[in-house]
Amino acid sequence: MRELRFAEERSKGAVSGLLQRPDNAIALYVMAHGAGANMRHRFLQSLADELEQVRIATLRFNFPYTEQGRSGPDPQPVLEAYVRSACAEARGLAPDLPLFAGGKSMGGRMTSNAAAHEALPDVRGLIFLGFPLHALKKPARARAEHLAQVSIPMLFLQGTRDDLADITLIRELCGELGGRATLHEIEGGDHSFEVRKSTGRTSAEVRTELAVVMSEWMKERV
Repeated sequence: MRELRFAEERSKGAVSGLLQRPDNAIALYVMAHGAGANMRHRFLQSLADELEQVRIATLRFNFPYTEQGRSGPDPQPVLEAYVRSACAEARGLAPDLPLFAGGKSMGGRMTSNAAAHEALPDVRGLIFLGFPLHALKKPARARAEHLAQVSIPMLFLQGTRDDLADITLIRELCGELGGRATLHEIEGGDHSFEVRKSTGRTSAEVRTELAVVMSEWMKERV
């Protein structure tokens, strides 16, 4: 694993990053963290390890507020700018690898917002790890309106028990996005992809499934 630092072009405020690349990598995924986490969150680290096993490199990074130890997320334009800078950094670090982007919850949504406002150069597709469609237990779809402006393929990985994304609304959304959207449901998974013991599965097994699905989806687009 390689630790690095990079700055957003306008603010020059440096943030930390982690590049995890297997020797036989076939693609690179820029994986932004969720609102209440940072790049070292155990879910992201575990998923990065699983992705390494299926030949996917990852670049994780902090947003300025987590880098500086603040609790409240930065304004959306700042978050989007750092997503864009992280993707540019990834291109420079691994110009030989096909590039994908997205992330957990807020990180994925900020990536899609950035792509909706202006295409992310060389990014072939977006992968959402629990797209946060609405506020806690308040079903709505306003947060997804910008996805109509995203022209590249999108993979939605969603738990059926996610309180921030009613699965019926997610299904409707993906249906309306047509061929650009692929939905993979984790039966019984919550917003963190944790599952109850009654499902007969472990959360570790779910993370393995996520990595395999992501890898296969990326392989189809490299």
